[in-house]
Amino acid sequence: MPTYRYRALTDNGVIVSNIVDEQSRSALIKKLKRNNLVPISITEPIAITKRKVNKTKKHVRDINDIMKNVDTSSIMKGREVKQRSIIQKINFALSKTEKVTSKDIIIFTQNFYLLKKADFNNIHAISTIIESTENFTLRGILEDILAGLEAGENMYTTMEYYSDIFPYIYINMIKVGELSGSLVQSLEQAVKYLEEADVTTKKVKKILIPNILQFAAILVLLMVGSIAIIPTIQQVFDSVGATKPLPAISLWFSDVMNLVLIYWYVPLIVIGIIAGIIIWYINTPKGKYNFDYFKYTMPIFGKLIFALDFTRLMRAMLLNLQNGMRIQESMEVSKNVVKNYVMLSIIETSINNIIIGQSWIEPFEKSGLASSMIIEMLKIGMQTDLSEMMEKLVEYMEIDINNIMEKIMAVLPQVVYSIVGIVLIFLVVVVLVPCIDVYMGGFLFDAYSDLF
Repeated sequence: MPTYRYRALTDNGVIVSNIVDEQSRSALIKKLKRNNLVPISITEPIAITKRKVNKTKKHVRDINDIMKNVDTSSIMKGREVKQRSIIQKINFALSKTEKVTSKDIIIFTQNFYLLKKADFNNIHAISTIIESTENFTLRGILEDILAGLEAGENMYTTMEYYSDIFPYIYINMIKVGELSGSLVQSLEQAVKYLEEADVTTKKVKKILIPNILQFAAILVLLMVGSIAIIPTIQQVFDSVGATKPLPAISLWFSDVMNLVLIYWYVPLIVIGIIAGIIIWYINTPKGKYNFDYFKYTMPIFGKLIFALDFTRLMRAMLLNLQNGMRIQESMEVSKNVVKNYVMLSIIETSINNIIIGQSWIEPFEKSGLASSMIIEMLKIGMQTDLSEMMEKLVEYMEIDINNIMEKIMAVLPQVVYSIVGIVLIFLVVVVLVPCIDVYMGGFLFDAYSDLF
């Protein structure tokens, strides 16, 4: 008996989805209609696997929760009798723990962009992508997005429900595209954003991870050396009657580590209290604003974070302006692509300036965060063609971001090496100097002079 996946609409306007065994497609349609369900789509999947998703879907609900009074005994019986193949059992096991990676999101966005560029509508495009999606978790999410589209909702409203899967900025790029009627351009930007973010993340990991591991290894060696090696060296000194003491810093650090082992809960409580206070503060409006301002002004990464947020804002505004929006409307819609409170406050001030007839560029200039080149390009754009100038500004910002990234890649290893070097010097002084003293036999000469 063939197996079908169906989607249907209840009397209450709820879209339901299920997988059942039935003799034919027409027989299934008749059974759905007898149960007051309006068929939307019926497909015959190649492989049937159940997914275990921790999060309840937004649109697609369990058929058993909705059709409580419907006679589905024959359908359920057919499902219980059906045996899974080995491949289906493997897929079922994998689906329980399968996670949606950034690569999965990039592939989905690329495919969606290509289909939209080929004049597919959203429902047709998502349906096509679902059929070729191998990640079961992502497939279920896309099915939920499809259900929302079929119910007349925008894509971004369902994506917001899965904010742990789709990045915040990504969701708002889709939102800008749907509200401004330029989804193709937004998807193109989203693909570029995801690819650049992935490349940036890999570069930073390539620099940070080896150095952090090296730093951690040296730190562990330092602590183990002070706890285990220094007391052993002291015993050797005492056993041969040497009067020369160990270095003061070695003894001090060894005493500190011993106290930490005895009263380990004290520093743990102190660190927990400090972390709790910091978390509480940055969750207050003032603390959040100050923390976001620190992000823009922090050493090394501050300029990069501001440049990325500002470029996203300009790209979104450019899309809206090209679709006929006024500056105020484009800023209202585009402000959702940034999350930083400082940038949002600048945008709100700019909108208020437009309302009272003043320059919307002035708040960016007064903030001191935007470079003089950015301000001048915007001012020239207001006097000539703002959309054209914004295109050039975005190109300029992309070059600027690449330059900042190159500087960070050059400076960051030096900073990490400096920290590792300081810890390494401390390790040499605290642990290795006493060891060298023992192996070089210094204590023997000291003991010999005491005997004679």
